[in-house]
Amino acid sequence: MARTASRSARTGRFVKASTARRSPRTTTTERIGRGTSNKTTVHRSTITGRFVKESTAQRHPGTTISQRV
Repeated sequence: MARTASRSARTGRFVKASTARRSPRTTTTERIGRGTSNKTTVHRSTITGRFVKESTAQRHPGTTISQRV
């Protein structure tokens, strides 16, 4: 069974769901649980939710997250 966790794009720390609702531009909510192999690193914009290139993630560290899936 998967559950959700919210994370700040600026600090990388987990935050409460209420904080994520107040700051949707700089936080992301992700599903955690079975079904992930944690082998591939992907980068995602917290503003649009779309995947971005590694170079884009490096240019905008405050509004992108990197995660292993």
